[in-house]
Amino acid sequence: WEHYLSCDGTPDPTEPQEINTFMSLWNDNQDEDVQLVMEKEEVVLNLIEKLESLLLETSPDEITEKRREQYQEFILQLQDLLRKKYNEATQNLLKTASMYEDSETGNMHTAIKDKNSTFCIWVNLKKKTRFKSHVFQEAGHGFDLPKSLARSSVAIRVLHTRYDHVSPLWVQCQGLPRQEASNSQELAEHPKDTGQEPGEEEEEGREEPSLPAAEETSSNGRKSAASLKEKSNNTDDAKETEEETEKNSDILDVPSQGEEALLQEEAGGREEAPRTVDLKQLVPVGGVYHMDALQLPPQPQDVGDWSMVELLDVGLEVFPYSPGEAEDGTQEAVQITLRLPENVIYFQVPVVARWEPADQQWRTDGISNITYEAEEKSISFSMGAFYTVALLQDAHLNLPYQAWEFHPTGVDEGLFTVTAVFATIQIQIKDNQCMLSSVVVEEEKVLSHITGKWMSPFALRETLKRAGVNIFPAEYSPEYVPVPRKAALTEVKAYDQMALLAAAFAFAHSKWNGEAGPERVVFKVSEHLAAGSAKDNNWSLYMFSGEKVQNLKLTETSEAFSEELKEESEFHSTLYHMLKESASNKAMDKVERAGFLFIDSVYQLLHATRVLAYS
Repeated sequence: WEHYLSCDGTPDPTEPQEINTFMSLWNDNQDEDVQLVMEKEEVVLNLIEKLESLLLETSPDEITEKRREQYQEFILQLQDLLRKKYNEATQNLLKTASMYEDSETGNMHTAIKDKNSTFCIWVNLKKKTRFKSHVFQEAGHGFDLPKSLARSSVAIRVLHTRYDHVSPLWVQCQGLPRQEASNSQELAEHPKDTGQEPGEEEEEGREEPSLPAAEETSSNGRKSAASLKEKSNNTDDAKETEEETEKNSDILDVPSQGEEALLQEEAGGREEAPRTVDLKQLVPVGGVYHMDALQLPPQPQDVGDWSMVELLDVGLEVFPYSPGEAEDGTQEAVQITLRLPENVIYFQVPVVARWEPADQQWRTDGISNITYEAEEKSISFSMGAFYTVALLQDAHLNLPYQAWEFHPTGVDEGLFTVTAVFATIQIQIKDNQCMLSSVVVEEEKVLSHITGKWMSPFALRETLKRAGVNIFPAEYSPEYVPVPRKAALTEVKAYDQMALLAAAFAFAHSKWNGEAGPERVVFKVSEHLAAGSAKDNNWSLYMFSGEKVQNLKLTETSEAFSEELKEESEFHSTLYHMLKESASNKAMDKVERAGFLFIDSVYQLLHATRVLAYS
């Protein structure tokens, strides 16, 4: 209905006829330049975001498996089409590169930048070795070529997309099932998905399926969602495959981030390729940098009053570059310098990884001499060839939480504060909307471009993760975060009860939660009717097992954990009935009048951050 009222001419992504028509018409338009592609890119990214939102936010009983697979196919097709249009626009620009040569160097260079992408291209028209390096001043990216390339008819393209359409779909949009993909025959690489992404952890002991590769391949080179479905129908086979996969995968204890670590290493004589990035642990942050050496097509020649050009119907071609030996006997390397995006936080030195299209994986070999300048927000490195690269960050570096607190601030309003390892995040909640109030790193507020904007809990989660602030554990996160496991059912029931009471009660972290064992959670509760955080002397500790709640005599300053009950306290089956016994009439009245949208938003945030399990 909102889409209908907007009447903006964009297709409805839920209607196959509209989305197919949109893709078909754009695919047939061959004469677009880079600027037009960037304008259409905004529409494509919005369509993909809507499809991802539908896949992750729609309850299973409201969407069929066929429709779910169809949405995933649309996402992959839109990504492929966008990549193809960038290649076509690059080719159109290269056909007339000589018309825009620089008066100083005789070469052609340009940089086009918008909020989604930065397109940089340099064309070697004069082939002089003294002009073998270049810095795109508008973007801050630069390169230094080997002499062999500096004497060739070559174009260097650096395309920085602030989104990631290279990694497997389950990495781009966590919660989607994984899919297999085969190699693409086009210039741009296509993602490959390798199993099934775990959904929300709501069943104790639930295992992560790792499904076998699908056999059927769609026309664009990716495995279809339908073929994945056929392979995943048998639950027993999936579990058996999972057990075999877990036995055959060696994820070693990880050294520090600066040591090209956090990788799957080969072990026990197995022929597993080393330096393959574990995408459960390291995730691309800040988008993807597509770096290509391209063949320069024939340039226009002026013959009298005519301008003549040879037309080749071959599309955009990769320059056949193989590194030779430098003067000192070492292998020639391409030196790359990248300006880091301003709207992303790297809490540690990022890991530079290249996309390997043959294996459909991110890898760290082939990249050396990495220099990270935190103050200048730049990173430099050497490559033996031209790759698509990304800067990876540990997805769990802000876990476990140091503390957390939620307290109401008004009618159907609240403030959720999470103190993570490197940052303190404050999120305001109002009805069914959330707003990032602040992100504080080393006493400095950051990410001002996303603070103060109301959005859904789902959108806020994705926005924070794209900015490098990941405080949302996945089902496999216990493998990487040293925290005591909590029973999923107990945890979920606790979030449900806390959200139900959030209109009049504050909740916070207790240091005794880790001592209570896997079947029980401990947290602080305080009736909260005034503005501001709850006072330290107003907190009470409650222990919840999913079936029973008890008010503990214990305090945060006690010397040891004890299950002794508070005087005149009784057991109750729910937190609601426990607090109702001692709460004021005004507090319970606020609870009764709380809006269901607000309750659901609080629950979503608590469940997404899993503060009872990761603090």
